[in-house]
Amino acid sequence: MDALDVSRSTVERVRTRCVEEGPDAALRPRPSGQVRLRKLDGAQEAHLIAVACSPAPQGRKRWTLRLLADKLVELDIVDTVSYETVRRTLKKTGLAKFAGVWPGFCGKGSIWLL
Repeated sequence: MDALDVSRSTVERVRTRCVEEGPDAALRPRPSGQVRLRKLDGAQEAHLIAVACSPAPQGRKRWTLRLLADKLVELDIVDTVSYETVRRTLKKTGLAKFAGVWPGFCGKGSIWLL
């Protein structure tokens, strides 16, 4: 156990799984039983990107995650959405690094302007 830097419970769990399911199963991670539902569908993501690429609200230099979430609700694109969902979506699209940071990034001719 010390050589592998694992606890006694880990060894017991792997041993039990090896006996019950075989050595191949014991060496592979179990498939996750969690099913994650998407919070935003493709059209909603497109609207989020379009809003993020639009000029920031009056008196603001750039969009914040909370402002984007509130704007999606205001435009009736979604009933509710958290700023964390907005963050994950922008990160997934690669837009999080640029939107609001570089004004004009999503300007004319940009693939992000929908």
